Amino acid sequence: MRALIIVDVQPTFCEGGELPVQGGNAVAERIAQYVRAHREDYTFLATTQDWHIEPGNHFSKTPDFIDTWPPHGVAGSDHAALHQDIQYLGITRHFKKGQYSAAYSGFEGIEDNNNAVESREAVEAAESAGRTLENALRAASISEVDVCGLALSHCVKETALDARRLGFETRVLTNLSEPVSPEHGIAACDILRENGVELVEVEI
Repeated sequence: MRALIIVDVQPTFCEGGELPVQGGNAVAERIAQYVRAHREDYTFLATTQDWHIEPGNHFSKTPDFIDTWPPHGVAGSDHAALHQDIQYLGITRHFKKGQYSAAYSGFEGIEDNNNAVESREAVEAAESAGRTLENALRAASISEVDVCGLALSHCVKETALDARRLGFETRVLTNLSEPVSPEHGIAACDILRENGVELVEVEI
């Protein structure tokens, strides 16, 4: 059984956002078209979101854009919400990450379908209770995972690498993803291939 994981398609990472990826809005539109046409191909659909509350040194007034970044994906803000095109798809499983630390992989998040701004203790309790993406996929008997979204060079890459490490057959849908730059995208794709992740373009 196959799952589709839509990574961080949020206004904060699209044109007009705090960390815009060129082509982000167009990716959101293409993903929406793809899901409407291919929803029946998937047993499980989920989104991930940056959902930062107090992420420590992940935010900086003088970011290096490697380990530190300008504030983005601030929990409860309009720009941390799912992109409107993704909201309209009616997906019901949502995983929030980075509440109190840096987080790049969707597998670092917890399931939160209510857009809650939770305390550190509540987030830790959710993790301890197993409200994770891995557990959700295993409960749905998923063996294959497709990953797409923003940015290919960062959170899409890390989510796909984690999926592969956890034993899922993993594909990145490259025409439903965008990197922060062409150079970063090429480097990310090399790493993904080296780690057994398949890179595919899909029909929309």
